Amino acid sequence: YAAYFDHKRRTDPEFRKNLKRESRRIAKVAKEEAEAQGANQKRKIRELVTEAQEEGFPTNVEEKESYFMNEVGRGEVLCQNDKTHIEAALCFFKALKVYPQPGDLITIYDKTVPKKVLDIVAEMVAFDGSIPVGGFGGGPGSDAGGSTGALDD
Repeated sequence: YAAYFDHKRRTDPEFRKNLKRESRRIAKVAKEEAEAQGANQKRKIRELVTEAQEEGFPTNVEEKESYFMNEVGRGEVLCQNDKTHIEAALCFFKALKVYPQPGDLITIYDKTVPKKVLDIVAEMVAFDGSIPVGGFGGGPGSDAGGSTGALDD
């Protein structure tokens, strides 16, 4: 069969066109599925952040500390499974909400949390907007509007 297929592919222009069409159709379907999955993930992230905000967060220092440790622990466990990355990101997001220095915690997340989960956490932070994270724009310590140092050459 392989010899027949190879001969047909080399000699029949219509067969080659059909192979190319089929390949393009499959690529188009895969692209549409990926876009739909991305949209579903964004919708789910928004729903989870909204639910977390409605549940509320502890205000007492001791409760915050316990809540933080619990959520980080749950997030680390959930990170191990590819199917629970959104849930893991939600745990890290909740921990970030109660942490007194969110910018420092994001630096720690950068070094310890898998990239996929970290990207989801970043989307959650962007959607929430109430977490003060520095270093992502023209905030203090950035080069926005200041001297660019060695780049002046």
